[in-house]
Amino acid sequence: MVRPDLDQTTLATRLLHEIEAHASTRGMSSVHALFLDEPARAVCERANWLMRRDCQFHWTNRGYASFDAYLDTFTAIKRKKAKRERRRVAEASIHFETRMGGDLDKRTLDAVYAFHRDTFLRHGHEPYLTRAFFTEAARTLGDALMVKLAIHGRTPVAAAIFFWCQDALFGRYWGAAADYNSLHFEACYHQGIEFCIERGIARFEPGTQGEHKVSRGFEPAITWSAHYIANRQFRNAIEEYLEREGQAVDAYAEEIQEHVPYRDKREPAGDDSP
Repeated sequence: MVRPDLDQTTLATRLLHEIEAHASTRGMSSVHALFLDEPARAVCERANWLMRRDCQFHWTNRGYASFDAYLDTFTAIKRKKAKRERRRVAEASIHFETRMGGDLDKRTLDAVYAFHRDTFLRHGHEPYLTRAFFTEAARTLGDALMVKLAIHGRTPVAAAIFFWCQDALFGRYWGAAADYNSLHFEACYHQGIEFCIERGIARFEPGTQGEHKVSRGFEPAITWSAHYIANRQFRNAIEEYLEREGQAVDAYAEEIQEHVPYRDKREPAGDDSP
């Protein structure tokens, strides 16, 4: 919220103080700042907001020339698994089309929303992104909205929804008309990674949770949030909990790192023939 030509630290600190004053005069119990980058985290920490860390799974583009070159960095058994997943989708006669926001007509958006909504309904929830949201996102965001459409014959059978810029690809939502073997992994992860490699995008953040992402090349990444708690006693209790939770998060991320699929550079690539 601070222009780059201004004193970022001073003005960001002033903004936080104004936010605290706003919350206090209106009897608000707390204020929360989520998914902070490093400069924002440092400012919040200096302002004595409570810091919370969590663990997501992100993919990093290390300059891979192709998806196959990327898989060459895997151990043989993990590489074989990834190739098998992709092969199962191809053997089901499913191919993918990439549609940017400007290419999404009403009929396609109707299908994308229906896939998305069905995923929520099958888990007992109504989706909080409406059909109108998709129309507005396609209109206002243009190519920053990207959809991977899974096509069987000439019929869309699944869709994975992404937002992107040159720095990052963000994904979370998807849906399918039927249960195809490995289609979720292909649509939500392999297709996204391939898109990043083709476009030179630095990282891929596929959303929260999901240890199944690790075997497909995503690594633990610490994310930060900051919290202003008005009540002193409540704040103290939360601060004590966050200290214990943070230690557990760090230990979890360290343990998960041991299970990434990448081979040691000193190891041979190995044989992944079927």
